[in-house]
Amino acid sequence: MKYDFGGWATRNDLPCDDGRVIKKDAFKAQNGQTVPLVWMHNHADPANVLGLAHLENRDEGVYAFCEFNDTESGKTARELVKHGDVQSLSIFANQLKQAGRDVVHGIIREVSLVLAGANPGAFIDDVVMHGDGETGIILGYNEMIMGQLEHSADEPDKKKKEEKDEPNDESGNGEKKDDKVETIEDIFKSMNEKQQTAVFAMMAEFVDKENPKKEDDESKGGDDNMKHNVFDTDKRDDKSFLSHAAQKEILDLAKSSGVGSLKAAMEIYMDEHSLQHDGISGFVQSGTGDVTTLFPEYVEAHPGRTPELITNDMGWVDAIMAKTQKIPNGRVRTSHVDIRNIDSLSAKGYKKGNEKKITGNYELVRRTTDPQTVYVTSELHRDDVVDIEDFDYVQFQYGIDQISLKETLAVATMIGDSRENSDPEKIFPEHIRPVWTDDELYTIHKDIDFDAMAKELQGNNTGDYFGESFIYAEAMITALRKARKNFRGTGKPDLFITTDMHNTMILARDRNGRRIYETDTELAAALGVDKIYEVTQFEDKIRTDSTGKKHKLHAICVNMADYGYGASKGGDVTHFTDFDIKFNQLQSLLETRKSGQLTRIKSAIVIEEIVTASEDHTAQVLKEKIQNE
Repeated sequence: MKYDFGGWATRNDLPCDDGRVIKKDAFKAQNGQTVPLVWMHNHADPANVLGLAHLENRDEGVYAFCEFNDTESGKTARELVKHGDVQSLSIFANQLKQAGRDVVHGIIREVSLVLAGANPGAFIDDVVMHGDGETGIILGYNEMIMGQLEHSADEPDKKKKEEKDEPNDESGNGEKKDDKVETIEDIFKSMNEKQQTAVFAMMAEFVDKENPKKEDDESKGGDDNMKHNVFDTDKRDDKSFLSHAAQKEILDLAKSSGVGSLKAAMEIYMDEHSLQHDGISGFVQSGTGDVTTLFPEYVEAHPGRTPELITNDMGWVDAIMAKTQKIPNGRVRTSHVDIRNIDSLSAKGYKKGNEKKITGNYELVRRTTDPQTVYVTSELHRDDVVDIEDFDYVQFQYGIDQISLKETLAVATMIGDSRENSDPEKIFPEHIRPVWTDDELYTIHKDIDFDAMAKELQGNNTGDYFGESFIYAEAMITALRKARKNFRGTGKPDLFITTDMHNTMILARDRNGRRIYETDTELAAALGVDKIYEVTQFEDKIRTDSTGKKHKLHAICVNMADYGYGASKGGDVTHFTDFDIKFNQLQSLLETRKSGQLTRIKSAIVIEEIVTASEDHTAQVLKEKIQNE
């Protein structure tokens, strides 16, 4: 790379004079970019543009490889650097993001050659002598300027010396300075952190409109006045900013005998002018006087991580998706012949001389299921995709769509889609057949009787021997075990149970207070199942049978290997994306087309409780009360 010199534009973790600390990778996004090389941050004259600065982000900070242009000012600056007359670099940055005093992100607009700055880590360390290739290392380093608008770093010792050399200097109100008046440093130290932050914000946004062509004061390291960045395209109304005169008015007010401190002067000026911070452009001279936006920005508790998703328990959903049988065709037919208890089909003994009889007939039972498309769509504005830098917004949304699709399919598989039949977006039970409401040929429905179990265990002295939790647990176990005699499913089934009933069973105690089932493993063994899964979506689910009776769902016992998802080629879960130019939106479609059904008869057991008319009425009244509230 051809360059005239190199140097550190800024270093990490070094405090500036204004209290800011540049953190590692604050300007990482500009690695490899080129910005203007300027003299003393003076943007008022094109002649002050000296060349280009090529930025390189490093672990220690941002390093700049600089090359001068062939203008007169560029040639002059080249000789100054070559001779060692100028040894400091400085940057101008805006669009800052801060965590307290730490600068974690910003945009470098230009790099300047300066006589003095604000960051003791910025210096020129490599000078190339074109022609002979000789390189010299300059160790002297000074400071860097940082902020949305550059702010000079006047040296207190030099300032004091200059004040002593100018005894006739007068303050802005025409009065002769009092040697006993406290210094600016003393005034600043008397302020609290909030007020100091306000001063930094004010000083960073001052606009010099009085003398834009004023020559730099080399003894102080550059022009004392603050200037807008001509390389920043953000247009602002100069009338909305505090002028240099406003700064001077506040300082003069602080020095007056009636006020005496910068803290009090700021409060007086803010009250009189209704100062408000707008969060973007600095202080404006209008508004309600609200300065709460001066406080540091909020910081993520876990930076770099995606927002935490609050979801239902997905353990049972994952189990269903993993264990369900996959059928390579969307249109599925199941065929069954029930030859149980048909006497005419029984084998017969033969007696010599008698006629052999033809065995009886049997009935073939068939069921067909057609597929239905199930989908999730989302739209992401490209502006949001670009602006959100903390995490991958597109991938984050895709993860949410996947969760939504899987959970919807699992709920439809187990208990059905609760949307009305008139809703065109309903997943219809003739396509994804719910285990809960399936025909008795496929699902065994068993009603649990808690009162009968209480009498069986305790007689009429309920509560003398066992608690209510134990009665419920034993009633569940008894009902499930008795239903198993008709069960024809494969392998060892899993139990999908409501959270309330699961907690009731696991908390069951004997009369000595000892837990009956210490772990889920012990409870599963008593129930005769492999795994137990809590399903919050089962809570308060009630169905009405063909006779008008209502049944409250407690649990479903099934081996999901006996349930099949049918999907033709291309019908599996597929992700489509498209971009709408007119609305600048990234559109996403997650879709599957499949059927679902139990493929074996008597392969599921549903444990329910009959809901009496009084219980149903009480539940309805409570539901209406909650809705009204």
